[in-house]
Amino acid sequence: MQLRVTSLPGDGIGPEVTSQAICVLEEIATGFGHDLELDEKEIGGAALEKFGKPLPDATIQACIRSQAVMLGAVGNPAFDNNPRELRPESGLLRLRQELGAFANLRPAVFYPSLATSSPLRDEVIKGTDILIVRELLGGLYFGEPRSIEGTSGRREAVNTMRYSEMEIERIARIAFQLAQKRRKKLLSVDKANVLECSRLWREVVTRVGRDFSDVQLSHMYVDSAAMTLVLRPTQFDVVLTENMFGDILSDQAGGVVGALGLLASASIGGPVGLYEPVHGSAPDIAGQNIANPLGAILSVALMLRHTFHLHKEAECVEAGVISTLMGGFRTRDIAGPEERAVSTVEMGAQIAEFVRMAAGTYDREAS
Repeated sequence: MQLRVTSLPGDGIGPEVTSQAICVLEEIATGFGHDLELDEKEIGGAALEKFGKPLPDATIQACIRSQAVMLGAVGNPAFDNNPRELRPESGLLRLRQELGAFANLRPAVFYPSLATSSPLRDEVIKGTDILIVRELLGGLYFGEPRSIEGTSGRREAVNTMRYSEMEIERIARIAFQLAQKRRKKLLSVDKANVLECSRLWREVVTRVGRDFSDVQLSHMYVDSAAMTLVLRPTQFDVVLTENMFGDILSDQAGGVVGALGLLASASIGGPVGLYEPVHGSAPDIAGQNIANPLGAILSVALMLRHTFHLHKEAECVEAGVISTLMGGFRTRDIAGPEERAVSTVEMGAQIAEFVRMAAGTYDREAS
């Protein structure tokens, strides 16, 4: 199978973790007999420095021509005072729009070998396996009007939360379909006691749920969901929510399972999938070879599963992560006081080696 992938290393630790993810993807392609076609482009601060814009036309065209996009991270404090359209993050928001990627999937899985990394007791966290489905192209992040107006000392800021029935229905259907493949439980998170957007959200999700009678649907306010996520994380299966709530809850889920660096994401719904670790660009540790590449590597597994429908290849990558963690490999963010921290490159190389050795086994089992 031909795998056409555009790589956008981006800013900060993005190039470091993306290089390890690409190494693992290359081993998958070689080991399972696929033809990998890679194209690397700039986005975010890296694109601003080189081209004066956060998302150059050449980057957009390369992404549209590919089947999947692997993104490292976007964000550079050097551009924090730029106008909104000339900040690194605006390039990412526009890319999501260009790709039509309205459904953001963020798994949060507890790994028993990392029990000490979670701030929660083992009996609370054990068995946690959550999939957060976040609407990605609506809500406060995209709603108009938006502005800051007035004279200094008397300024007013406006953001608009806006959702249409169509936007809610399309993300709800994806969430229900994913729940059918898991434990058949879907929690829709909103703030319907306060927000009109949330009242419409709850109404539409309930209506869509009638088409999925095998899925148990429940609703919860976002503040209650945040508390329950810490108290009883194992009660969650698929969590469906709007853009800002999903942004916050998915980061909280990263803390619950032990580290933000473990979290992968898939942004799907359009013709080209966008895959990226949840963590940011972390400029304070960039270039030190200490960043955790697991989120980026697990994003490769999501790419293989959701864009290319290569399930055994995805399982091979995930098995490599589990094996490496069970073998005691830890980057600094997840290393305990008595554990040796390995570098970004060492962690990636260990998983790539697992994939290299295991690919033949998967092929034999398939035959």
